[in-house]
Amino acid sequence: MSGDSAGVGLSERGRPALDAARRLAPRLAARAAAHDRDGSFPVADFADLRAAGLFGLMVPAELGGIGASFAEYATVATELARGNGATALVFNMHASVTGALGAVTEEMAEALGIPAEALAARDRLLRAAADGAWYAVAMSERGVGARLSQLSTVYEPVVGGWRIKGGKTFCSGAGHAAGYLVAARSVTDPSMVSQFLVPAGDGLTVEPTWDALGMRATASHDLHLDVTVAADRLLGGVEGLALVVAQLMPHWLVASYAAVYVGVARAAVDAAAEHLNTRNLAGLPAVRARLGRADAAVAAAQLVVAEAARRVDEAPGDAETNRWVWRAKLLAGTTAADVAASMLEAAGTSATRRGHPLERLYRDARCGSLHPATSDVCADWLGIAALGGDPDRDGSAPRW
Repeated sequence: MSGDSAGVGLSERGRPALDAARRLAPRLAARAAAHDRDGSFPVADFADLRAAGLFGLMVPAELGGIGASFAEYATVATELARGNGATALVFNMHASVTGALGAVTEEMAEALGIPAEALAARDRLLRAAADGAWYAVAMSERGVGARLSQLSTVYEPVVGGWRIKGGKTFCSGAGHAAGYLVAARSVTDPSMVSQFLVPAGDGLTVEPTWDALGMRATASHDLHLDVTVAADRLLGGVEGLALVVAQLMPHWLVASYAAVYVGVARAAVDAAAEHLNTRNLAGLPAVRARLGRADAAVAAAQLVVAEAARRVDEAPGDAETNRWVWRAKLLAGTTAADVAASMLEAAGTSATRRGHPLERLYRDARCGSLHPATSDVCADWLGIAALGGDPDRDGSAPRW
């Protein structure tokens, strides 16, 4: 799908954000190989995102942000991923935090029993993001992944706040973020899962464990917590909201990755085309056919992501909306992996050398199916729905 068609329907707020992402993408791409090789975090990329005001993308305008819709987030994330998928993936984590916080309406707050002081605390966090702070997500744990109901990180009330203790893994941006969205279970009632925005600082220790196949520049290290935070760091001001929010806003937990991997897939097609034109291989019909199929597959996946995003903006939490959300995650992950593999084959052995863009994109694309919810979980969810069941209740394993 062309860049112009990807921007159709953007608001006056969303268009400048998309333009900024397109301007930044070549800079991100120029740095991507070195960060992938070294497994280093792209600090300069995040300085560019801050300077462009993109940390405030999902922050409501009245709090100093851009106030973008979910669909506008998706277009921005796709363009950033065409530059560097790892940078876009970490940005996605920040957007999911600010997007979920900003999406809490007065009606939802009343229904969930969120007190006024908790909304004020939320607004302070969102204003900080609009001013340049960015947040990471510390949810997954070894042995349980992102299943909230199985977490071993715990919290308990103490004088003036909350004590949180445990360990997280796959924490993208570990050691660089201003704060971390931490999910933990209550010591007194293990069925109760809550989320906290824990500021960077004392009580947090980063263990450098990230040396992975793909997305090597995300700094997705382990994060160990033994920290006390202020009372207002409990998101929503009410214990036990984490599982509720997972049901109400699955698009941030499931489909926000989808836009990133559509961008990675498109970058693979772009890189293959450049490689083939440079080596005068574009005259081979079999090669052209591979690019044609890849182009169609990426366009189809992007349309599904766009449809899911449109429905999220118009009817968030609706059953049919959620079905599109799970479709988007499944198709983006599988399409990225299939397209990147085909483009590598089209380009030939020379493109498998370390440092070639297609070699990196092949590894990055392979990660799309592994993010929670994995492609197998997505397919199972959709299969249960197609059979007329309740995917959140009838699955063989808990989603969260």
